[in-house]
Amino acid sequence: KLCGYLNKLGIKGPIKTWKSRWFIYDENKCHLLYYRTVQDINPLGSIELSSASFDCKMENGEGIFEIRTPSRVFTLKAISKQAMMYWLQQLQMRRWEFCNTKSRFPVGSSQLVNEPVAGRTSRCPIFDSEDFLPLVKTPTEAVGLKAASLPAPQTSTALQNISLKHPWTEIQNTVFNICGSKQLWGNNENVFSFDEFQEHPVNLDEEQEAEVETGCAVKEGTLEDGRMEPRLNWIRKPRWRNCGFPDSHEELSRERNPMDKVSVLQQQILTLTEEIKSQKELVKLLHKALEAAQQEKRVSSMYLTAAEDKDRLELVRHKVRQIADLTSRLEALEQEKKELEQILSLRDNHIQELKEHVQLLMEKNHAKQEVIMALTEQMARELSDPLQEDNTITAETLYKQQEEIEHLKDDIDAYKTQNQFLNSEIHQVTRLWTSVAENEKALLMKCACLQARNCQMESKYLTVLRKLQEALPGLPSSYAELVKNLIQEALQWDVKEETEGSFNLNPVSEYDEYGFMTVPDYEIEDWKLLAKIQALEIKSNKLRSQEIVEKPLRDRWNTIGELNSSAELKSLIRSGIPVEHRQRVWRWIVSRHCSHLPDHYQRLLQQSKSTEHPACRQIELDLPRTLTNNKHFSSPTSQLIPKLRRILLAFSWHNPAIGYCQGLNRLAAVALLVLEDEESAFWCLVHIVENLMPPDYYSNTLITSQVDQRVFKDFLSEKLPRLMAHFEQYQIDVSLITFNWFLVAFVDSLVSDILLRVWDAFLYEGTKVIFRYALAIFKYNEEEILRIHDSVEIYQYLRFFTRMIMDGRKLMNIAFNDLNPFPMKLLRNRRSMHREELEAELCELEQIKAAYVKERAEQGP
Repeated sequence: KLCGYLNKLGIKGPIKTWKSRWFIYDENKCHLLYYRTVQDINPLGSIELSSASFDCKMENGEGIFEIRTPSRVFTLKAISKQAMMYWLQQLQMRRWEFCNTKSRFPVGSSQLVNEPVAGRTSRCPIFDSEDFLPLVKTPTEAVGLKAASLPAPQTSTALQNISLKHPWTEIQNTVFNICGSKQLWGNNENVFSFDEFQEHPVNLDEEQEAEVETGCAVKEGTLEDGRMEPRLNWIRKPRWRNCGFPDSHEELSRERNPMDKVSVLQQQILTLTEEIKSQKELVKLLHKALEAAQQEKRVSSMYLTAAEDKDRLELVRHKVRQIADLTSRLEALEQEKKELEQILSLRDNHIQELKEHVQLLMEKNHAKQEVIMALTEQMARELSDPLQEDNTITAETLYKQQEEIEHLKDDIDAYKTQNQFLNSEIHQVTRLWTSVAENEKALLMKCACLQARNCQMESKYLTVLRKLQEALPGLPSSYAELVKNLIQEALQWDVKEETEGSFNLNPVSEYDEYGFMTVPDYEIEDWKLLAKIQALEIKSNKLRSQEIVEKPLRDRWNTIGELNSSAELKSLIRSGIPVEHRQRVWRWIVSRHCSHLPDHYQRLLQQSKSTEHPACRQIELDLPRTLTNNKHFSSPTSQLIPKLRRILLAFSWHNPAIGYCQGLNRLAAVALLVLEDEESAFWCLVHIVENLMPPDYYSNTLITSQVDQRVFKDFLSEKLPRLMAHFEQYQIDVSLITFNWFLVAFVDSLVSDILLRVWDAFLYEGTKVIFRYALAIFKYNEEEILRIHDSVEIYQYLRFFTRMIMDGRKLMNIAFNDLNPFPMKLLRNRRSMHREELEAELCELEQIKAAYVKERAEQGP
């Protein structure tokens, strides 16, 4: 049992006093309870150790240490240095045991949270092998059960050790001690009678219990009933018979000599005298309480025995007059108190001025004494023998140095001990912090999963509202009004969450890292609910993939130093490049295929300044229409607009065969957003047009682009036959939708997060990635399209359905896993076949056109 006497520093304004307290450790709550004496039943207070830290500073003095809690610092003093180190070491050990044996999770926590904690607890021993501080031997004279039978440390005055902050606790403990020891006092008449407490020592009525609980500090640190019994078993037994003194001749005979017996008896007399003084003070307080209770009892008896209502009314009026009189007296006393406080404040200021004046006089006096001492020493040196003076000075100096060396050695030993303890404390606190951090991480993961699930449920609810919104014309008026109210309430959810300040692990910002709008701002009122659904799906996907997918992927990218082509790098790029690595990887990919000619870009810029290109006007028309959902291009005054203009003009001079084609502006804009450097974005555009895309992809005829549309239809028939048959049934030409996908690599079609993942793989592998993702988009929404049986509705759905795709991981798995095999050789063969067919069709068309022109010319006007 960890218990014993310690001195506790009490601070009451400017007054600081040491008070002796009996401390005992509560294992269930990890609290350190303190009492005035061993016999007390209710503690004066408690110190929470689970979140406390310990410190011992050499400059505070021997045996003094501190317990720092988040709300207060407790300064305690042991009887010796050994006792102090024992207390500190034991408190460390008990705190560690409590923090590792008590679970921090509520009942019902998921296996994801509980298993790692249980594993860590079982693997983590109570003590480490590091021997920061050797185990301190138990000082039995100051700690433990034996210390309870020894005399308590005494104070200079009788009432100094009484706690003024907890008077009701003091009275309760004293009354309990008196009731428990009345058998030793005999039947002598006392000033105060305790019969009521003897008859009912435990069963207080509810009003008494309420008064005790509100008036004392038991609520701060009192043990539960079950916890109190073990302590009372070994504390109540000694009671007044033991009280820390020998109670029989046998114990006195064990003393060494009569002088020891006399000293022990004198100590007993002093202790009992001090105790009697304190008991008299408490008896006076109880007398006053008794008189007030008897007075109240007499008044109540008079009220009850009154024969008529008139008499009772007179008693009530008398009572009201007394209350009014007491109220006026209270106000007068409060006014007097304020005046006295003002007088006290003035006197304190005057005392402070006097202290400063006295301090100044003392400093002057000290200076004068130093001058006198200096003159005295000078006269002594002049009158004494020079040789003797030197010997005296040398001896004194040597003595002072030796004395100083001894002090320094003591200081070094003290600092070594302090350093050992602080190292042990830092080590244990670090381990506790690590354990708490791991628990917090597990809880955050669980919270993220719950929030993701909540977002999914909200998304499903909003989807149902969306379906009802579409069916509003066919609903009764009452139902239609109800649906409209539900939709308006759902659209206001974000506003309510912001005003309530709810906890949000991964909020969805309005723009992403590259300036793209994360959730589209639909102008049509009916589509605002659709934007809300998209926002919830984005948040749900981010919460689910943050710790499970994104963090491990980011860790793998962090381990990659120099980039080299490999299967592992290909797999990582397909999974998506983290934002912090994307720019570096894109520069490396472009540099592998494009040799940067020195000053080539600058020469192109000079040429564009000196000579106006034919495509300049078309470029100026397309600049305001570039990436309108990106904040860096939405304004005509954006800093990236001039850079984009220079890149497109430079490319038009770099590749005169193409010059400029609509769509190049969006390719260059995405490259500029990621690479940031103007020249790097130019070379990225060159790499896409000249290396990745087939020849004539951006020519005037766009012949290769048309070829790819025919190839894509073949793949769509092979990979998704049901969907292609559905399109043919309703005469849907998918090339009207997909042509722009291939021309600008899905820019303005997919959300930015998925778009950049597509571009990561596209820049590394080529146009085959565009075919994979185009097929994956249709497979992703295949069931939804098959449920639509109207050609107009199918076209309307295909216009925006790519913006509804929020799960980039699912789309990636479809593109690179579900659509396999997808050989590049097959793609080349299909392109060659369809190019021949298309060229033959174009040739035939030219012949028909020429024949028609010739026929018109022969017919004449």
